[in-house]
Amino acid sequence: MNDRNEGLQKFRDGVKELGISLTEDQYGQFLLYYDMLTEKNKVMNLTAITEFDEVVEKHFLDSLSLCKVSDLDREIRVLDLGTGAGFPGIPLKIAFPKIRLVLADSLNKRILFLREVLKALSLETVSAIHARAEELAENREYREQFDLCVSRAVANLSTLSEYCLPFVKTGGQFISYKSGEVEDEAEKAGHAIRLLGGKLEEIYRFQLNENSRSFVRIVKKKKTPGAYPRKAGTPSRSPL
Repeated sequence: MNDRNEGLQKFRDGVKELGISLTEDQYGQFLLYYDMLTEKNKVMNLTAITEFDEVVEKHFLDSLSLCKVSDLDREIRVLDLGTGAGFPGIPLKIAFPKIRLVLADSLNKRILFLREVLKALSLETVSAIHARAEELAENREYREQFDLCVSRAVANLSTLSEYCLPFVKTGGQFISYKSGEVEDEAEKAGHAIRLLGGKLEEIYRFQLNENSRSFVRIVKKKKTPGAYPRKAGTPSRSPL
């Protein structure tokens, strides 16, 4: 129990450092999310990180760090693409309830779990959908309908841009969570970003305890050509 208390204090300190104000009810939602995550993880591979203090640092605080580069305390439409176990989307929704969130993942088992979490946490204006990015981007309800698309998915920036930028409306943003060393990757993705209608606006570097992290912020300048994203699997096999 002491470990949990220490972890919770670490979480409170980290939240305060980010300039975020959470109620006790919101902290309670995070704790319930953690409990559901670790319980489900016993029968399904959701995360390799299960110790409370590590989940706090590497999932919760890392997810919430987005507030360093984006104003989230407003009614914007946000897509978390390749959400996995719900990161960064669910922590963002708990902390910034005004956002209208869509969680998307290609594995239905994850989506079923996330729907359980959303119900248990009584989160509103949020949905979890089972879909591949390549197929979802053909749906008019989702294509170029979001103010912000975020992803912590592990893929190179060219591939992620092809998956994510088609969902962002002109004037909106795609923000990719990355490790600290991202300059070379960003440079190689330049052609893809421009082709897809985006412009690399900023690489924001920061430290999360011992971990070096970055946000790559891409602004959507014009519509993405209808040919993108290419058919299923192509963006990852053959980046632009």
